[in-house]
Amino acid sequence: MALTFAPYERELKIVKINADEKTGRHLSNLGFTVGGVLTLLSSSGGDCIVKMKESRLAINRALAMKIIVDEE
Repeated sequence: MALTFAPYERELKIVKINADEKTGRHLSNLGFTVGGVLTLLSSSGGDCIVKMKESRLAINRALAMKIIVDEE
């Protein structure tokens, strides 16, 4: 499922990133890599705030829709 539709407060594993090379590189630089674990803290209008390791990141709906996750 896309990150936008994932359940809150559960550990999620990134299984796929549906993005072109430039966007994929940008997400990778932010820490979004296949196999990575994150927690969705909140979502408003599709924009998401996630926790990865000890950091919190905000990403817009367009990027969140490209990140495919599954419950760990």
